[in-house]
Amino acid sequence: LLKNWQKINFIVEQVDVKQTITFGSKNQLEIISYAGTLRKSNTDFSLIIIDQNNKRTEIKNIIIVEREKSIAEYLKWIGDIFIRLLNMIAIPLVLASLIVGAASLGDIKKFARVGGKTLAFYITTTALAITIGLVAANLIKPGERMGIESKERLLAVYSGESTARINTAVNYDPLNELVNVVPKNPIGAMANSEMLQIVFFAVLLGLVLGTLKDNKAEPVIKFFDSLSSAMIKMVELIMLIAPIGVFALIAATVSQFGFDILQTLIWYSVTVVLGLAIHTLISYPMLLKSFTKMNIKYFFKGIRPAQIVGFTTSSSAATLPVNMECCQENLGVPKSITSFVLPLGATINMDGTALYQGVAAVFIAQVFGIELNFIQQLTIVLTATLASIGTAPVPGVGIIMLVIILRAVGIPEEGVALILGVDRILDMCRTVTNITGDAAAAVIIANSEKVLPASR
Repeated sequence: LLKNWQKINFIVEQVDVKQTITFGSKNQLEIISYAGTLRKSNTDFSLIIIDQNNKRTEIKNIIIVEREKSIAEYLKWIGDIFIRLLNMIAIPLVLASLIVGAASLGDIKKFARVGGKTLAFYITTTALAITIGLVAANLIKPGERMGIESKERLLAVYSGESTARINTAVNYDPLNELVNVVPKNPIGAMANSEMLQIVFFAVLLGLVLGTLKDNKAEPVIKFFDSLSSAMIKMVELIMLIAPIGVFALIAATVSQFGFDILQTLIWYSVTVVLGLAIHTLISYPMLLKSFTKMNIKYFFKGIRPAQIVGFTTSSSAATLPVNMECCQENLGVPKSITSFVLPLGATINMDGTALYQGVAAVFIAQVFGIELNFIQQLTIVLTATLASIGTAPVPGVGIIMLVIILRAVGIPEEGVALILGVDRILDMCRTVTNITGDAAAAVIIANSEKVLPASR
């Protein structure tokens, strides 16, 4: 166990090349990640430890490099159980809610009207979010503020992880993704948490049930309505342990990832958070003011529990049950709207993720000295908007979609390694934006259908 050390030099020996990479005492996560990458690639390396007195100690024949776990990391299991409980009810809730929601819309015309409004809102706000991200990145220019030493260190440290993400995105095919919206087996889709397939099946079944005559559909609709109500009741029970689960998740995240990496990527992080803040605190309130009479403070107070859960879990799917409860109980949005708009939003509305992808693309281009023209930035807007529709509502998937965007505009894919260190922390922030957008959509759609209580 090393104590009171100041620097660690990695001496990496490859064919006819000896490379030295230096890490400070605040780069512990990077040290462990880099050592793991070297071990996986069977690359020989040694360490030179420099203490506070400038004494140098060399260590060879290294098998593993790890750090002592903190007390907070031992609490992570509590947070994991909290997330599992939310995920446990997410799929049944989405299925039941969408079936009841689609059936309750009554006819195809009403479904088309509500569905059209919902899709128009989600696509418009996603494009707006990416535009805000691009403007912020072009004005702040975070990539031009990164030093060469930091760039080389981050590329080396996260090269292994970025390669894995790039390989995951290699086989992405938009047409294939469209085909995959239709499930071969709805039970299999639920088992594998294929949200778009679940949405397709549930909406189709709900619409068919709505067309059946002689009350043949009533028992089935009542069953799924009862199931949806039971899931919401389970949310209320799970939220009783929310303070403990939230504390455990935040403590474990801070302990594991720390905030030291933010110092290296401070301008990139500031740009992303600023863009998210503008979209969450300005864009959505302006839309709410334009299309409803709801008090903005009332809106944010109503969805605060969902925002907290979204921040700690980094998952729109896990937050969906809480968001539905907040919109129905706190904001007065009827179940007929929340049961359709929110599950669909958790699947295709990823404003925060799209905004971050826009910032990340420009940031990586700036680091590599690539100047993006208007057409390339327009391509980012279009690609990120389409990619967000197929983005699974789970932590970390935005990085894989980012690779597709980088490829579309000719930015080096290995640049993903530059931002992996802060992805988890920023993922927490962008999930808040995602679920806030879903709630805003539910309120606006409900008001447009004249089913939102006037007192709200």
